[in-house]
Amino acid sequence: MKHQQWRILHLLLRTHHNIPNQPQVLRSFSSIPHRFNTNHSNSKFTINPNFRHFSSEPVLANVEPDHSVIVEIFSKTGDLNDVNKHLDSNRVSINHDAVNAVLGKFESDPDSARRFFKWVLENHPERLSSKSYNAMLCVLGTNGVVEEFWDLVSVMKKKGYGVSKWVWERVLGFFEKSGMDGDVVKLKELFDNDTVERKFSSLCRIVRNNVWSDEVEGQIRDLNVGFDSELVKMVLESLGSEPNKALIFFRWVEESEVFKHDGCTYNAMARVLGREDSIDRFWKLVGDMRNAGFEMEVETFVKVLGRFCKRRMIKDAVELYEFAMAGDDKPSPPCGTFLLKKVVSSKELDMDLFSRVLKVFTGNGNALTDSVADAVLKSLTSVGKIGEWNKVLKEMEDYGFVASGSLRSKIAYRLGATGKKEQANEFVNRIEESGSNPDHKLWNSLVEGHCVGGNLDKAFESFKEMVEKEGVASAGYTFDLLMNSYCQMNRAKDASKVLSQWVNEKELKPRHSTYKLLVTKLLTQGGFADALNILGLMRTHGFPPFTEPLIQHISKRGNGDDAIIFLKAMTSKKFPSTSMYLVMFNVFFDQGRHGEAQNFLSKCPRYIRDHADVLDLFCSMNSKEADASSGMLAA
Repeated sequence: MKHQQWRILHLLLRTHHNIPNQPQVLRSFSSIPHRFNTNHSNSKFTINPNFRHFSSEPVLANVEPDHSVIVEIFSKTGDLNDVNKHLDSNRVSINHDAVNAVLGKFESDPDSARRFFKWVLENHPERLSSKSYNAMLCVLGTNGVVEEFWDLVSVMKKKGYGVSKWVWERVLGFFEKSGMDGDVVKLKELFDNDTVERKFSSLCRIVRNNVWSDEVEGQIRDLNVGFDSELVKMVLESLGSEPNKALIFFRWVEESEVFKHDGCTYNAMARVLGREDSIDRFWKLVGDMRNAGFEMEVETFVKVLGRFCKRRMIKDAVELYEFAMAGDDKPSPPCGTFLLKKVVSSKELDMDLFSRVLKVFTGNGNALTDSVADAVLKSLTSVGKIGEWNKVLKEMEDYGFVASGSLRSKIAYRLGATGKKEQANEFVNRIEESGSNPDHKLWNSLVEGHCVGGNLDKAFESFKEMVEKEGVASAGYTFDLLMNSYCQMNRAKDASKVLSQWVNEKELKPRHSTYKLLVTKLLTQGGFADALNILGLMRTHGFPPFTEPLIQHISKRGNGDDAIIFLKAMTSKKFPSTSMYLVMFNVFFDQGRHGEAQNFLSKCPRYIRDHADVLDLFCSMNSKEADASSGMLAA
């Protein structure tokens, strides 16, 4: 149970440690109801005569409280709600001094001390100082509440509080007397570490707050600090915002023979100097480091590289990469990719720097893969430099890069879709010059890219080039893309001419979907005659005639002549079937165009005009018209 209570206290400590300082007084009594009067004859708690009894103002902090009242309340009352009532009824004011005094009176009563400390933490956390925490720590330690003692030490450490010497001595004595050998060792180590930390803080303060001089050196020596690698590293990191002072200290510790630098301290100093305003000293230091036989750590490389790139110091970033890759502890391949991206996304594309990175990257056994190239191309795109894709790709190819078919198709599409016609041509030509002919997927992507970019002429040129090299047999999908783009740009008639030419002259066999699309779009773009021509081509390729849109178009906008022409175009026989004539008559009637139906009938062959089903249809329609006219007259 005690352990659970302290865990709750631990959470509360973390919750409240950021509350700002407030005046050392109890909250204002102006909000307390007036029924709380000064006469509490029935209360078991005696009123403290030192406090004013009736005022709307808070009790002043400098009024000395009666600590025995507070001790009595927290000793005898377990419920914190009752505690608050008793404190209010006794008009008790608790300031910082009162907290420490009460904890001192609870030195042999850890339960009451814990209850009191928790109450102060919840209600007046600003009254708890390092001294208060040490007082509570002493109560726990000298009463053998060991687990809670070490928990509170951890809390204090997070808050930046150390263990006071008087607490350490009293608790150490108790631990030794109780035979708690493990805790004795742990407590001694804690105090030794605290001592080192205090000396470290003093050392940093001396260097930071003073101009370097013999006097400063003397003050450092007087600290009797045992310099080691970790301590020097910590000091350098602490002085990171003042690289000049950090470097002076770095040089002094070795020149004064108090410490000989190793790889750890050299790298710490390099991380401090790796910045724009210390760049010359940085390069001198890393040169000294390598001459001394130490390597740049990956942590140092990554941190300084990121700083250089953020400050757009790309040339220094490349030199840093070359330096690190020449050592034993080489940066990982992703570091090389990161740097390539930063080089190409610079304000000015420096191909010399790009080439230097490639040389070092590949020279150390790393391969230029699709993912590397894709990352580089995306970086170029992000700064509006798609036009530089070929230049960068060619440089990568010079260092062994070979793009996969998938990436090639992606590049061709992007160049076409963004209107980079010349760059797209150059890309395809370079593939051909390398002896690796573009495959069918690449041509599809190139044509589609040009179509998306709205450059139909270039798309058609690429299509013709594809057919010339690949043949017409597998061009159906690509041709479908081309025809669709023509139609989307309201050029269905041009598409019809292209299709007719390629079907008749190149023996191209378009897809059924291509024919259907073109028929539909021609009708909406005023190309009825062209649509009929496409219907004939469909028939020659064995596709069923796509009649629905033509029938609907004639029924709404056409005439008898259009219907006759359509029926002849849809069949290879001399005359179409009687059923198709009946369909046309019916759609005219459905649209209420009886005159056009009659006109169409007059142009039909005699066997259609005399056909029983046709005569019945017209008789039926005439009868309906007559009934409708009679009804209107009667009305």
